[in-house]
Amino acid sequence: MLHDSPLGKDTQYRSDYAPELLYPIPRRLGRTAAGIPNILPFHGVDWWTGYELSWLDARGKPIVAVADFRIAAASPNIIESKSFKLYLNSLNCTRFENAEAVATVLRCDLTKAAGAPVGVNLIGHQAFGTITRELPGDNIDDLPITTNVYDVRPDFLTASGARVEETLCSHLLKSNCPVTSQPDWASVMINYAGPRIDREGLLKYVVSFRNHTGFHEQCVETMFMDIKRHCTPERLTVYARYTRRGGLDINPFRSDFEDAPYNMRTFRQ
Repeated sequence: MLHDSPLGKDTQYRSDYAPELLYPIPRRLGRTAAGIPNILPFHGVDWWTGYELSWLDARGKPIVAVADFRIAAASPNIIESKSFKLYLNSLNCTRFENAEAVATVLRCDLTKAAGAPVGVNLIGHQAFGTITRELPGDNIDDLPITTNVYDVRPDFLTASGARVEETLCSHLLKSNCPVTSQPDWASVMINYAGPRIDREGLLKYVVSFRNHTGFHEQCVETMFMDIKRHCTPERLTVYARYTRRGGLDINPFRSDFEDAPYNMRTFRQ
């Protein structure tokens, strides 16, 4: 399907409202390849943040905002990111009565593309200073690992010993876009309860995504399934915050026990 998408192709930016630019991709394609069953072993949400959202008010004056989008992990489709960017840019010269009218149009168009209701929240300039925070947990990036493995290796994951409840995080996650091969950089948080996960093995596993090709959502779901299979936690959350490209970031959250947190912004974002 991806050969029909706008990714990797010369593009004319539209200055007129164009919801037909949105390009959905069925989630089942990546999930089948990853061995994820139709009855999902997790719930979650893909948090998208749009930093380059603008439109015209009724008098023709430009308005800017940051948009917070919430697409349920159970929705049939993801939305290809370049098409999402092109769609948002098509609003640049479109007049709206107010911000709620913009949000209503966004909800309608994105819901149609995702195949399930999409939440939309617009953050005006007055609140720009309130959305920055870092992922919680013990950072494992300073562990003195030695590795030369940069393709996904779930066998690095082990867990043993007494039950623990802890949150771990790393800023060393990198994968590659499956169409353009451009690098995707992220911070990732693992919150779990169960046998203690070997931290050095976990860090080597995170680093092993370095040459991996996959959409953000697929990478996080792969991590969730690999940790579940190899470390057998009683409960598990995997949450990644990817740095933006083209004014958009994508932040998948997958869990079998907790609700998605508020969509914040990390320092690197």
